[in-house]
Amino acid sequence: MVEQILVPMDDSPQATAALEYALAEFPEASITAIHVIELPEGYWAAFVKSEDDFPGHEQAHNRANDLLEETVERASDADRDIETVVETGKPAHEIVEHAVENDVDQIVIGSHGRKRAGRLLFGSVSESVVRTAPMTVVVVHDA
Repeated sequence: MVEQILVPMDDSPQATAALEYALAEFPEASITAIHVIELPEGYWAAFVKSEDDFPGHEQAHNRANDLLEETVERASDADRDIETVVETGKPAHEIVEHAVENDVDQIVIGSHGRKRAGRLLFGSVSESVVRTAPMTVVVVHDA
């Protein structure tokens, strides 16, 4: 039985579809929505002492909080309460790490459904989560 679900959220229709799927298909499960703020690498990383020093850090956290507030409201419209969390780092890594550390039974993640060439050019958080997560991962495509 699925008791704990993690739903990664960004501002895409695919993430919204994943949340709606989790809310509809697992009415008894506890759901946590996670948003990962990806930190710049390379040049910028060499000049900052902490993540608070990255340009745009405060705006990214404000945007994350707004996004998760909208997510809570969407869940509330479905008569559900959900938890939220904001992490910083590489999205796929942080999603899986949070799931493992919090005994999540299942991750429900949205995907753009890009073909092979698109994944090679843009990467795929959902694909990486599927490959590395030790628990069940449900991938939801928004049609």
